[in-house]
Amino acid sequence: MSKSSNGRLPRLEDVAELAGVSHQTVSRVINNHPNVSKATREKVEAAIAELGYRRNTAARSLVTRRSQTIGVLASELSQYGPANTLLGVEQAARDAGYFVSIAALRSVGRGAIFDALRHFTDQSVDGIAVLVPHSETLQILEEFNPGVPVVAVGSLGNEAVSGAMVDQKRGAELAVGHLIEQGHRTIGHVAGPGDWIDGALRAEGWRAALKDAGLPQEILHEGDWSAGSGYEIGRRLAADRTATALFVGNDQMALGLLRAFNEAGVRVPDDVSVVGFDDQPESGYFTPPLTTVRQDFEELGRRCMDIMLKEIEAGAAVSSTVVTPVLVRRASTAQPAAGSR
Repeated sequence: MSKSSNGRLPRLEDVAELAGVSHQTVSRVINNHPNVSKATREKVEAAIAELGYRRNTAARSLVTRRSQTIGVLASELSQYGPANTLLGVEQAARDAGYFVSIAALRSVGRGAIFDALRHFTDQSVDGIAVLVPHSETLQILEEFNPGVPVVAVGSLGNEAVSGAMVDQKRGAELAVGHLIEQGHRTIGHVAGPGDWIDGALRAEGWRAALKDAGLPQEILHEGDWSAGSGYEIGRRLAADRTATALFVGNDQMALGLLRAFNEAGVRVPDDVSVVGFDDQPESGYFTPPLTTVRQDFEELGRRCMDIMLKEIEAGAAVSSTVVTPVLVRRASTAQPAAGSR
């Protein structure tokens, strides 16, 4: 870092003087405030680069009485959805100028969650994002008041806790609606675990879409999100060729299902159409490339931090936000074969 002419490290006031703006404007630029013109932002950023200015977080914390740290409580990080939700929240927090302290849980019981929350309060975090995708988590959060804003990511929250989530039910409706548009009338579902919020909502969306179309809701199998469980369910479905199409709760289970169908000589999409959920990077390289539902984890992270910052900065009330998913059409879906509709 360069030093000013008097030998000290550059300060915010030095940046303001060089850029010809107020120190409040420099602060807005540093904190990514939206109400700054492009020209002004560029002048301030050029001054920061020329002086080699770096924000003194410790000093700022003394003034604001904030730690500039967000606690993130997470579980099930071996799964694609939770892991990428964590990355989205972490990046959004860093973009907003916050450090991130992560507590990864091996179990999601009341005691483990309380211990992690106490750890965050001991660190004097400014807010807590909770990425624990189980239905009982909100009930546990209601019992613990950490005294800072809490956002449940993957849920709408409740009267005590804000929420930010991808619209899982809508994603399932998009998947099933696509299959109905293709002409399918017997559409099964390979669901995720029922005690996961995502799994329950995707199954609910499957049922709702079929009910609205006057179609049966009889073919339902529950997996555990793994390719192995998709494979075992796929073997059973290959022997019982009732469904002409399947909505699978995530891409990993769809991968196992596709292998089981291939081994049994069931052609996708000629014999059975398959739609997944997540749009993980490998989905476009499955055989065949998988039609699926994309979740925007970066946008979810930004929405989480938007709520968090409003509560931290302005004391805003508990609120919720929903990110809309998108259907990605590939080669694993087609019209049903003649006579099988």
